[in-house]
Amino acid sequence: MTTFDDREKAFEAKFKLDQEMQFKVNVRRDKLLGLWAAEQMGITGDAAKAYALTVVDAEFTEPDHDATHKVARDLAEKGVQIEDRLFKKEVDRCRDLAAAQLTAELKR
Repeated sequence: MTTFDDREKAFEAKFKLDQEMQFKVNVRRDKLLGLWAAEQMGITGDAAKAYALTVVDAEFTEPDHDATHKVARDLAEKGVQIEDRLFKKEVDRCRDLAAAQLTAELKR
């Protein structure tokens, strides 16, 4: 095995780990966003957790931001008015929090 082969394997391994981490961050972001949205809609307890899981499932059903579209639709249907920029800010906050939580969990 050459140095080039070793570098290629290392690059592929890092790419795989980065993809797995991004997947986990997205799932955690969707869960956190779902819990936040549930709170905005007055949903609490186990019902809030169940709603958050439906948000996570929405991303698996139709990837590419479908979870955020679901939350936006659900908030609108419940009459919860949130400006687009504030909603996007919350999505970003959930993503950042998810990344921080997962990084902290990896360090344990």
